[in-house]
This record gives sequence, structure tokens and C-alpha cells, in this order.
Amino acid sequence: MNVVRYRVFALALISVLAVAACGAPIPTGKLQGVVIENPTEKPEFTLTDTEGNPYDFAAETEGKVALLYFGYTYCPDICPTHMAQIAEVLEQYPQLERNVQVVFVSVDPDRDSPERLHEYIKAFHPSFVGLVGTPEELEAAQKAANVPVATIEGEPPDYAINHAAWVIAYAPDGLNHSIYPFGTRQSQWNNDLRILADMG
Repeated sequence: MNVVRYRVFALALISVLAVAACGAPIPTGKLQGVVIENPTEKPEFTLTDTEGNPYDFAAETEGKVALLYFGYTYCPDICPTHMAQIAEVLEQYPQLERNVQVVFVSVDPDRDSPERLHEYIKAFHPSFVGLVGTPEELEAAQKAANVPVATIEGEPPDYAINHAAWVIAYAPDGLNHSIYPFGTRQSQWNNDLRILADMG
């Protein structure tokens, strides 16, 4: 696996997307992601982190901006782009690190071992948390978060996975105020993470 290659690709894409936003005043004071008109509560589910410990999502992220994402390490573009964009904001604004928790749930239990997932997420940012689980546990977590359950496309070992391609953002108040689909601009992340951190 070449995680560095993923991040280089993603950062290059981010640079292209961000060109149009150069010089734009941010933050604006308003969320620029897809705003949820009727915010929903943070889901409750427990999976296993890459160290083998149980991770209660709601409890572990209490009082923080929780960015929940269901993806997989073999994803060629969407997953690494999301992770690289968020990591870029945290590196640019390190004061956000204590207030923002990224949680990457692998929906590929057959290929994403805890070791592989750990290497993958830590290549983006050391604070990112990776979670694994049984197919049944993963299905329950996705349903709790109100996202479509991931499905396999193709034949082993080189199959792809159809999965929710958006990041779900929960503010410190425990509510989902916005989501971030693939194609979210870097300037939107720069704007929204700081606004979300002040909500609650």
C-alpha cells in the first residue's frame, strides 16, 4: 500500500479546487457545507479502534466536532481526498486539533485489517481514529448514522465498495448541522470547521 501516494494525489486535487478561492475572506460566519435543516442527534454505536479497544462514538467525541466518515483504504479517490482536506485544515489551524475528532469507519472488513487502517489514517493526521467491526456491527453503525449500508461491487480480490461518500459533521452540541459530499472545496472546510468548533 502506498498511502503517501494517496495523500499526494488528494492534496494535488485540493490545490486545484482551492485556486478559485484564493483571497476569499473566510470564515464567513455561515456554514458552507450542505446544511441540515432539522439537525439530528449524534448516533450511538461502539466499534473497535485500531489498537483493539472498544470505541463508543458518542461518548468518545462528546464536546468536540466529530467528523464521521464511512470508507475504506482501497478507495482510489473520494476517501483520501476527504481525509487530506481535513488534515490540511488541522495543520493550518493547530488550535482546532483538541476540538475536532475525525473518525474513519472502515466498511471493508475483509481487507482493512486494524494494522492497515492504522497506517492509512495516521498518514493523514496523527489524531485521526480508525474503527473496524464485524459486518453486522458495521451495518448497525451505518444505519444508526442514517447513511446507506455499503455494498460490494465486483469480484474479490479487486472489488470496489459503494459507500456513503460524505463526511457527517456533529458540532460540540451533539447535533449534525451539516454534511460534506465529495467535491467539497478546501475553502469550505477552512470556513466550517472553525464555525462548528464554536457551536455548542
